[in-house]
Amino acid sequence: MEKKNCYFFAVDLGATSGRTIIGNLSDGMFNLEEITRFPNNLIEQGGHFYWDIYALYFEIIRGLKEVARRGLNITSIGIDTWGVDFVFIGDDNAILRNPRAYRDPITFDAMDDYLCHVLPRREVYDITGIQFMNFNSIFQLYAMKREQNSALAMAKKILFVPDALSWMLTGNEVCEYTIASTSQLLDPRTKELDERLLASIGLTRSKFGKMVQPGTVIGMLTDEVQRLTGLGPVPVIAVAGHDTASAVAAVPAKDEHFAYLSSGTWSLMGIEAKDAIINDLSYERNFTNEGGIEGTTRFLKNICGMWLYERCRKEWPEEVRQLSHPELQGSAMTVEPFRSIINPDDALFANPDSMIEAIQQYCRQTSQSVPETPAEICRCIFDSLALRYKQVFQWLQEFMEKPNGKAEGGSTVKPSGTDIRVLHIIGGGSLNKYLNQFTANATGATVLAGPQECTAIGNIMLQCWAAGLVKDIWEMRAIIANSTELVKYEPQDKEAWDQAFDKYLRITNNK
Repeated sequence: MEKKNCYFFAVDLGATSGRTIIGNLSDGMFNLEEITRFPNNLIEQGGHFYWDIYALYFEIIRGLKEVARRGLNITSIGIDTWGVDFVFIGDDNAILRNPRAYRDPITFDAMDDYLCHVLPRREVYDITGIQFMNFNSIFQLYAMKREQNSALAMAKKILFVPDALSWMLTGNEVCEYTIASTSQLLDPRTKELDERLLASIGLTRSKFGKMVQPGTVIGMLTDEVQRLTGLGPVPVIAVAGHDTASAVAAVPAKDEHFAYLSSGTWSLMGIEAKDAIINDLSYERNFTNEGGIEGTTRFLKNICGMWLYERCRKEWPEEVRQLSHPELQGSAMTVEPFRSIINPDDALFANPDSMIEAIQQYCRQTSQSVPETPAEICRCIFDSLALRYKQVFQWLQEFMEKPNGKAEGGSTVKPSGTDIRVLHIIGGGSLNKYLNQFTANATGATVLAGPQECTAIGNIMLQCWAAGLVKDIWEMRAIIANSTELVKYEPQDKEAWDQAFDKYLRITNNK
């Protein structure tokens, strides 16, 4: 079923900017149009960093006013954002203060303190299957409890950012599954917040909204929002509130035999598993289990992506920075391959004063040729990223093939039960034809690149699903594949890349 001239309104918020987008479905194809774009600014005050939740709400209202001005028939609204952060609501149904941002320095020592004095690292991982990052919600809340934060003490409800914005539009409090999974408070087996972890930071389940899955109707726009925007009682849908979950929902896969690589400043490579994969190996390799659509788990690993390239580009002389990305990246193809190889996830590259110097230092420490020119550095980055992708891709295949294991504590762990036949590259990095080809060469997998606008597409297609315009995720993905020009890359130069991977393992294991 299709409803022509019916539009879906997506709010897509990142950590630096946001936008509102409309999309519609017609003749088995979707169409997108950006309505507004705006900055999402961190506010520094009193030694802390905050998000301006009211500014984000204002921008949503502004976008809705524009669609009302155009006379567009909005079927529903969906909001996706970055993960882990949250808003405190008081007894008077008012926001107690702007939410702290995950970059707030209060979290810097909170994780180590919690794991040392409250619960051990392995116990937390066995409950949640989430990788350890100091800004995860559990450690933010622990740090606030430790500092006797007044907003936390007075909070009636704690809502994750997309849920808080949906509450501002509808007045209804929910806890959407995919965004909750980023908190390191959720057990992926029960698909609920874990009482033991909540108790460890002095909280109860009642502090959070009702758990809902993507596709759930949260509620209608309040009378106030209808008056402000000129719209009627439009429903707000709980899409995959975590932006990466919305992006993965937009992977144009034909069947379950796929892996995905969300490629941008950071890369996320993973599979869509029926069950969480939590065992000794996933713990040692720091894989994470985040919520997906239709009750699935996004089993993935974070990889440093084009961050390396972007930081180097800022340091190069003006004449180099003026080159287009294809020109600069094309020059790297004239350089000897595998001359210099790094581990992109080495701590040296987390946030150095000079990325160029950090890469050169790594190569000196590992007795390799030191890249000097932009082309040499660029080639080093692309070769190394592709080889790191191969390593993680092989690990994913191992997790899919291994028999059931036992996590510490005795819980049974199931493999996904499928094999990987294609790697989908989505996001901005899907436009990088050189790295895409290298990734195919390194992994030995067929690579399909696209779409670039995967997060907004996933948001809107999940609204279409909630509206009954598509029957399930696979029909969604078929429509996305039909509406997107995918670029196919087949593996080449297998022997050379296998030899390069042996070199990569020697270098990275010995550093």
